[in-house]
Amino acid sequence: MRVTVDGRQIELPSGATVLEAARAAGAAVPTLCHDDRFSPSGSCRLCLVRVDGRGVVAACAAPAADGDVIRTGEPDVVAMARQVLELTVERLPGAARRLPTELAARCRELGVDAGAFAAAGRGLGRDDSHPYVHLDRDLCIACGRCVRMCDDVQGTFALTLAGRGADTVVAPGPGRWAQSACVSCGGCVDTCPTGAITQAGRPVAPASAIAVDTTCGYCGVGCALTVHVAEGRVDQITPDRRGPVNRGHACVKGRFAYGFATSPERLTTPLIRDGDRLEPASWEDALALIGERIGDVIGRHGPDAVAAISSARATNEENYLMQKLMRTVVGTNNVDNCSRICHAPSAAGLTAAFGLAGGTNPAEDIERASCILVAGANPTEAHPVIGARIRQRALSGAKLVVIDPRRTELAALADVHLAARPGSNVAVFNGLARIMLEQGWTDPDFLADRADGLDILREQLRRFSPERVAELSGVAPPALREAARLYGTAHHPMIIYGLGVTEHTHGTDGVRTLANLAILRGAVGTPHGGGVNPLRGQNNVQGASDMGALPDLLPGYQPVADARARARCAQVWGCPVPDRPGLRIPQMFDAALDGRLRALYVFGENIVQTDPDSGHVRAALAACEFVVCQEIFLTGTARLADVVLPGASFLEKDGTFVNFDRRFQRIRPALPTPGSARTDFAIIQAVAAALGGDLGCATPAAALDECARVAPLFAGVSHARLDRDGPLHWPCRSTDDPGQPRLHLRSFATPNGRAQLAARDWLPPGEQPDEAYPYVLITGRRLTHYNAGTMTRRTPNLALQPHETLDIHPADAAALGLRDGEAVEITSRRGSVTAMARLTPETAPGQVFLAFHFPEVAANLLTSAAVDEVTSCPEYKVTAVRLRPR
Repeated sequence: MRVTVDGRQIELPSGATVLEAARAAGAAVPTLCHDDRFSPSGSCRLCLVRVDGRGVVAACAAPAADGDVIRTGEPDVVAMARQVLELTVERLPGAARRLPTELAARCRELGVDAGAFAAAGRGLGRDDSHPYVHLDRDLCIACGRCVRMCDDVQGTFALTLAGRGADTVVAPGPGRWAQSACVSCGGCVDTCPTGAITQAGRPVAPASAIAVDTTCGYCGVGCALTVHVAEGRVDQITPDRRGPVNRGHACVKGRFAYGFATSPERLTTPLIRDGDRLEPASWEDALALIGERIGDVIGRHGPDAVAAISSARATNEENYLMQKLMRTVVGTNNVDNCSRICHAPSAAGLTAAFGLAGGTNPAEDIERASCILVAGANPTEAHPVIGARIRQRALSGAKLVVIDPRRTELAALADVHLAARPGSNVAVFNGLARIMLEQGWTDPDFLADRADGLDILREQLRRFSPERVAELSGVAPPALREAARLYGTAHHPMIIYGLGVTEHTHGTDGVRTLANLAILRGAVGTPHGGGVNPLRGQNNVQGASDMGALPDLLPGYQPVADARARARCAQVWGCPVPDRPGLRIPQMFDAALDGRLRALYVFGENIVQTDPDSGHVRAALAACEFVVCQEIFLTGTARLADVVLPGASFLEKDGTFVNFDRRFQRIRPALPTPGSARTDFAIIQAVAAALGGDLGCATPAAALDECARVAPLFAGVSHARLDRDGPLHWPCRSTDDPGQPRLHLRSFATPNGRAQLAARDWLPPGEQPDEAYPYVLITGRRLTHYNAGTMTRRTPNLALQPHETLDIHPADAAALGLRDGEAVEITSRRGSVTAMARLTPETAPGQVFLAFHFPEVAANLLTSAAVDEVTSCPEYKVTAVRLRPR
């Protein structure tokens, strides 16, 4: 369209509004009810402009048309807007004009002075019941922005407008805010134009002079955040509206849970074991001891007697240094990271199916999807920003299929919920594939031109009739057929999955058989396909593996066994690379117990709380001659170490993370490290020096530059480019490569360039319930806490969820004589823990659920040592337990 604004002709895309036209022309049109993150309402009437032939219109809600002549700032129209604003503020207290808000700014722009305000407020009162979000009803103008943010972006529908006439104000349901359905995303705080809704204890808007753009250090979504710093502390964190994944949205953790950074419990000095105690020490003494003890182990037992567990919470650059330390200074491939215990089956399965160890499509494709199949994931709790995007897409008309044992929030919203028994994924995915083939809901041309293995798969699927799938999984045949129809007939189907697919003894088979659905449908590597996309748990699970913190893979997923890859790294690193794959995390524990592993370096992981069969992990640490732990708090793992090194939180780091859709994003330090703590990048370099080595890479930027030289997948990625151009997806193979948000559009990265279908039989899980242990325990995450709770339990998030609960179906509770809130003992074949019962139909009869955020309810004391047969990923999702009221 061509329109004219105040005499200036501009071009606009079809569908643009008059307000967008005015902004494109540089005209200042005031708004109050408008927020770019949701659809306009035109309720405040401040954005009045004149359009020839149409008269005076509300610019935010009026569509522009080709040939429009738009006039802004005409005196009579401005007078109308001023009168509207005077009516809006006439019952607000005079203090409202002095606050640093949009309302006060509009008053100044339109000449509304203090005399237009009331001398005092309406006496409507405050609601300060929530730990993060406070409401001053006297400042509410009922613009509805908070309600639309909650409805149209978050999708929680927790807020409404209540009252009559001029006393209409926002209300969090019938009660107080703390008892409402609010999920504490902070969207209402960010959008409120008057200061009616604010963050507890903070000014209406960030008043600090320092604002640092960074990336969230919690889950793997990769939300862009701005950290506002005042007097050396975080004043507020706000979501960055330019963020490609979150687009100005956040969750309770990224938006509010930053108080841990200045917790008095932060480690600020090295600690060295003296008998049963850890005592403060100097850096010189701690590093000297590490050099002496690890050097002694290498001298007596060889480099393979040393291992390191790297950190999925650390930067790419720190993970790159850690794997380089182990391979070039220590001389072993014994390095792994926590992707081993969550998404190793994703890397193995996606590589086998498509050739690359990453999700196939960007987050933006959620909005293109006509059907979303969510398998083994609870994103509204574990990945809330993506969960909100999925929910909004479903509310907008996309079909939603959820495969999950529990009735999660998305399952309740779904068109079809397949409540498959834990451990039955492969049977369900095979059943869906069989129906799709039988009904012709496939893409024959795609299968012929771009995929292998159809005949073998078809033969395997003969064994997976809907009736047999029902026997194995509990999924009724009509529901299975309907799910297959919705996915198989969708124009743009998309698969999103989580740890409920991977954390099984046959997790890699689960990924392969789930990928089969996308291949059969031609929904991967094609413009109409939404692909297969794993939701990563921690902020840099993807990046830690990308950087080669794996025992069998070098940076960029180059096999250790590949002589050319080793030679490429050796040329850059200046020393040979060991040619034998190292130990995986579970193998490290076994090796420690049988005397093959003598020294362990644990970086940023609380393995005694997060890894399965915690008793086995503790025994392994006790068996080691020497344990180093690099952490920000004295975790359960750190308490068992011989040397503890105080590191940095994500708010103190410089570097990059890679999020769940393979997007390199910058993180930047907003705070200094506390006391004598150091950045983890500097610590790893110092450890290398203590062992007589030199890792080079003076800065994180230099480390990523070096990684680009050894890993062709990342050859075009650098700090300089990210700072200039913004986030980049890998593969990014050269400095002029724009990156690949959607993979495999030309060919797959497999050896023959074709997708590989997988014929996999269903096999039973690692352990089964029986008469002695009749219930199945599923473990996972909750909204307000993160992993071991090391960070979130040191913030007001603890007020939102102060303790762990055992989720149990009311029928099971009744059979046990157990009431809501009563203590229940949960016992597996490995140990016992006690939690408070939470009666809920979200959990199916015969199944119970625990998260692992609270050390006093050590869920992983219960979980088994059974692991995925391909990758050694533990089976967290199937543990046989018995229950007893306490």
